[in-house]
Amino acid sequence: MVQLPLIAPMLASPGALPPASQDDQWAYETKLDGQRCLTYLPGDGTLVLRARSGADITPAYPELPPLAAALAGTRAVLDGEIVAVDEHGHGDFERLQSRMGLAASPARAARMAREVPAYLMVFDVVQLGDRDLVAERTSYADRRRLLEDLDVRGARWSTPAAIVGHGETALAATRDVGLEGLVCKRLASPYRPGARSPDWIKIRNWRTVDVVVGGWVPGRGRLSGLPGALLVGEFDAGALRYLGSVGTGWSDRERARLAELLRVAAVPQCPFEREPAVIGARWVLPRLVGEVAYATRTRAGLLRHPSWHRLRPDLAPEDLGSG
Repeated sequence: MVQLPLIAPMLASPGALPPASQDDQWAYETKLDGQRCLTYLPGDGTLVLRARSGADITPAYPELPPLAAALAGTRAVLDGEIVAVDEHGHGDFERLQSRMGLAASPARAARMAREVPAYLMVFDVVQLGDRDLVAERTSYADRRRLLEDLDVRGARWSTPAAIVGHGETALAATRDVGLEGLVCKRLASPYRPGARSPDWIKIRNWRTVDVVVGGWVPGRGRLSGLPGALLVGEFDAGALRYLGSVGTGWSDRERARLAELLRVAAVPQCPFEREPAVIGARWVLPRLVGEVAYATRTRAGLLRHPSWHRLRPDLAPEDLGSG
């Protein structure tokens, strides 16, 4: 049997919805919050799961190899994402993290599979039988039809829905139900292994929160003496609760302004209710308020993918929360 070729996954570029005039030239899929995975099915009843890096992660997910038998000897390379879900059925990356990195520990992986089951969401096919759909430059629309013909459905795997057109409605729907965002895929686009292509656009539903700055970490190199990251929190019953570290989102001018404000507000003691384990942290009087954009919160309440948005000189810390 000819060995299946190793394929690097095609990547999406951050962006916005396509123009309304081109809406019917695009398909829209829910953005999944999991671990990217290419599934190699040689057609002999086995499979290999490979992460984006190319590493074999099959032993970490013992509930997924039965997919090979379910597809009755199909020879293919499938693209998708491994997810763990929360109580609402939404992908929860924090839950999935307990499953990742267990390829070298099959016994622990089997135990965790019972506690935090994983699901394989298959959204593309790049090799099918003797057809190399990459070399053929097969369009997304045609690949999607081939994938749907495979009928990938089961207790631990499925093909998520894709709709053609109606991008604004699709994006609003993901926002309304608390999903991470949307991936827009040009119907005519071929699969480009390893490329971050404008033919796939990812849109994340950002949330914002007003935070209080309680500390900072100096930058390195040309940023020496300037903030490399801000340590932020929110007041809860009068105590400043740590929300995480924000290290992106400002211009050089904004960074310099923040540096001056932080210098004036320096204090020796940590203002947070519980001192975060941050190496090199410097503390400030918790008076500076800013707005931060973020994707979601962890179960511990920390902000995921936070980015500084703007200072809020119009707000005082006592205006926020219950502090």
